[in-house]
Amino acid sequence: MDVESFWELMETCRRQAEGRDARLAWLRADLSRRPQLEIVDFQLCLDRVTRQAFHWDLVAAAERIFGGRCSDDDFDYFGLWMVGLGGQIFGRAVLDPDALADAPEVLALTGRSWRDWGEDWPGWELLDYVASEAYGLATGDPDPCGDRFHAAVRAQRGEHLVGRRVLAGERWNVRDEADATHRLPRLSVMFPLGDDS
Repeated sequence: MDVESFWELMETCRRQAEGRDARLAWLRADLSRRPQLEIVDFQLCLDRVTRQAFHWDLVAAAERIFGGRCSDDDFDYFGLWMVGLGGQIFGRAVLDPDALADAPEVLALTGRSWRDWGEDWPGWELLDYVASEAYGLATGDPDPCGDRFHAAVRAQRGEHLVGRRVLAGERWNVRDEADATHRLPRLSVMFPLGDDS
């Protein structure tokens, strides 16, 4: 599986199932019918794609959407959620984080308190586990910790490629309204920072 086929699979998943749980179930079932190496490649592609989002401007966009706060974990799950938006929206957001304002899933959050987002929460942690679960199903030996799967991922990726997460660009303060309005004009209007932040 390469990045192009990864995105094709994610788009097919979006068409086949609605809601994150249903999409995870569909993806888990689809991946579990594939060769083990292809399941590993899916995880490698997911890791490679989400690393493209490791930019301070996208952290700022996430902070803006989250009302001025975004932990490291929140940002990791936000990046996985962006993958779920599809390759076109993801690619545009990597180049211009303010383009997230065009995503229907982001539009659905506007005017609502983050406390009321419920199922619309912009984070998808469980996407990071679906390949491990599918690998367990494919091998017939589910491993709750995913040790065999992660060993296969490390072997395929090569330990020399494992590195600490480094964010590109410069960190800036999303609470600086002048800077935020300049860098994220639409998201700044859609997600004003106020008493709810």
